[in-house]
Amino acid sequence: MLKNNWTIDEIREIYHSPILDLVFRAASIHRENNQIGEVQVCTLLSVKTGGCPEDCSYCPQAARYNTGVKVHKLLEKTEVLEKALEAKNAGSTRFCMGAAWREIRDNSDFDKVLDMVEGVNEMGMEVCCTMGMLTEEQADKLKKAGLYAYNHNLDTSESYYDKIITTRGFDDRLETIGNVRKAGISVCSGGIIGLGESHDERIGMLYTLSTMVEHPESVPVNALVAVEGTPLEEMKRVSVWEMVRMIATARILMPKTMIRLSAGRLDMPVSEQAFCFMAGANSIFAGDKLLTTPNPTFTDDMAMFELLGLNPRKAFKDSEQNIVAV
Repeated sequence: MLKNNWTIDEIREIYHSPILDLVFRAASIHRENNQIGEVQVCTLLSVKTGGCPEDCSYCPQAARYNTGVKVHKLLEKTEVLEKALEAKNAGSTRFCMGAAWREIRDNSDFDKVLDMVEGVNEMGMEVCCTMGMLTEEQADKLKKAGLYAYNHNLDTSESYYDKIITTRGFDDRLETIGNVRKAGISVCSGGIIGLGESHDERIGMLYTLSTMVEHPESVPVNALVAVEGTPLEEMKRVSVWEMVRMIATARILMPKTMIRLSAGRLDMPVSEQAFCFMAGANSIFAGDKLLTTPNPTFTDDMAMFELLGLNPRKAFKDSEQNIVAV
């Protein structure tokens, strides 16, 4: 049974339970609510890179940081559809397009994005966007174009948020998520660990996600990939046990949510990733890049799937949306 009225104390008790007990409990709940061995493979493409006016301390695409990221304008639809087809042929069932914008604006670029969404949707893939803040009207337009999901991460807890970002507020994040939900678009929202936050701040982020009126359909759990030139360039990689603790707690709190093992996988051997799947992760981002940061290749991931006996989840599973044959 889904629960949306978790308390901080309840979450803290779960989060701090002995790691093997925590994983066992999460794995049991995972088996009760999801098909074991089924993992959704997603691909994330940067369709507009760099030059972002925000000051997110972890992000190499912020214009104010010198990170060596090459700025490029919005890609053409033909190139995006080529990349989407490559991803589909490699086994991805969800294709996410990311644009380094503070917010979506009503201009010709947004019209192009709507056209891209229609094109990817027609391929029979779940199409997702992550492009910053958006209004109710923009969310409605994306829905009509065929958008399946919108990613807008909390990044961290409300109490730690202004230590990481000052150019927008935590409430701005929640407002965008609300606009996505009102439009009937699937919500994808998670965060990053390894930003210098405390365990209580990680618990605070999980509290916000798990007490939403409806749990997000997808919760990415990212490990910070420290990039030279950003304020967090000296941060050390989090341990696998920190990732497992976050994933397992998220699975217990949100039994039916897709928990995505996201950024940071490149530095995780298969044995560590296997522990994350055992703890309740049931989605990955595949392909050699996550926007601008390195990621394991499709070939590596398919070898891991074969070794662990994992199977790719079909697109639009548990959804009433019809798949368009290609």
